Amino acid sequence: MTVGVGPHPRPWPDDARLDPALLAGGDRRNVVDRYRYWRREAIIDDLDLRRHPFHVAIENWQHDFNIGAVVRNANAFLAAAVHIVGRRRWNRRGAMVTDRYQHVRHHPTLADLAAWAAERDLPVLGVDNLPGAVRIDRASLPRACVLLFGQEGPGLSDEARRTVAGLRVIPQYGSTRSVNAGVASGIAMYEWSRRHAG
Repeated sequence: MTVGVGPHPRPWPDDARLDPALLAGGDRRNVVDRYRYWRREAIIDDLDLRRHPFHVAIENWQHDFNIGAVVRNANAFLAAAVHIVGRRRWNRRGAMVTDRYQHVRHHPTLADLAAWAAERDLPVLGVDNLPGAVRIDRASLPRACVLLFGQEGPGLSDEARRTVAGLRVIPQYGSTRSVNAGVASGIAMYEWSRRHAG
């Protein structure tokens, strides 16, 4: 199956958002049809006009391979930004090139993330299946917030648990103890969107 579209028939539309190279050669990028033939910068500018006021953060102390999926999910749900806490390096393959259109920030420590969020009055909510966590589908979920995920395996670090304003848990019904961070981020972003995206 061919993804995307071929060269645009002439005469080309007179639109500064369009990329002449894509018009001439076709557009095979992983973008919705609305953005076919658009320049990358024009797509980002348009997304920035519509981004939602929630942020997503993930701890990256051991080079978590789920970060690409988190970035891709954040793009799909139009999060304001993804914040990677800890190691700067991450595997971009899982993002399926969506990191070109999604704002991704780095914070060396959780204290840096917490300070950044406090300056903007954004509560940081941890998403993990820990004692005291409240079901995400029943708990408050502010429109403007940061959803913080731990890395695969250990989940939220002890420091993260002390940093967050509250804990949210995704209800599960099977035998597994947890879903991976990429899946959890998608579920949490969907729950935010269900309430706030309209």
